[in-house]
Amino acid sequence: MATPLFSPHLISPTVTSSLPPGYTIRPLSRDDYHKGFFACIQVLTSTGDVSEARFLERYDYMKSLGVHYFVVIERQEEDGSGGTIVGTGTLMVERKFIHDLGSVAHIEEIAIRKEEQGKGLGLKMLNALSSIAKEVGCYKSILGCSPANEGFYEKCGFKRGGLDMNQYYEEEKGAWERG
Repeated sequence: MATPLFSPHLISPTVTSSLPPGYTIRPLSRDDYHKGFFACIQVLTSTGDVSEARFLERYDYMKSLGVHYFVVIERQEEDGSGGTIVGTGTLMVERKFIHDLGSVAHIEEIAIRKEEQGKGLGLKMLNALSSIAKEVGCYKSILGCSPANEGFYEKCGFKRGGLDMNQYYEEEKGAWERG
């Protein structure tokens, strides 16, 4: 496996062992461009036409910062020919001055391929991201979601904590195009 974005030991063994046979959960790696990472994340929004070179440049930048935790779920092909990314989620750590210089985890971009939904993979992804947040010392995790997804996140243990506001700095696009 290529160099992971972060140490795989940050993902709880309880989560890794709870996946169905043939599935693994792990940090994003440099070779995931060819394993369907963008096809998976396009469940959420458009990604643009991102070349492998641009992907690797962004990957290296994020790795250098040490506050980005992209997690993927990979399904091994039955014929042993490799794997396909079927789920992804992101955690970013914000360092604060409040709460005794505490850290807050921002969970973003939870995406499970349509044909894989209903297998509990979204919950497993959230559990993995929560375990990382706790392991790196965050005092809470927050996420924004559409009203249509609120019930899912409540089932996963999240509570409504306020109102999410956005200000966009690009030309007008539909919500799906903008993300």
